[in-house]
Amino acid sequence: MQFQFANFADFLAMDGHGIYVWISFAVTFAALAALVLYPQLARRRLQRELLKQQRIAQRRRKAKAQQADMEEPA
Repeated sequence: MQFQFANFADFLAMDGHGIYVWISFAVTFAALAALVLYPQLARRRLQRELLKQQRIAQRRRKAKAQQADMEEPA
């Protein structure tokens, strides 16, 4: 079995084309990572926003109920 490159430095250089190969790999993996992470982060943000809206609505209902209790004639 014979290897294509004599050593690891030659492998990284790839006869002068290594910079293009490794940059393309980096861009591809960065894009794939973004495709995985962005929806997860957006989902968490949406869940936090929904919980915040629910808490606000609950406080408003509670305040409205307390106000109605105070306005009732005794």
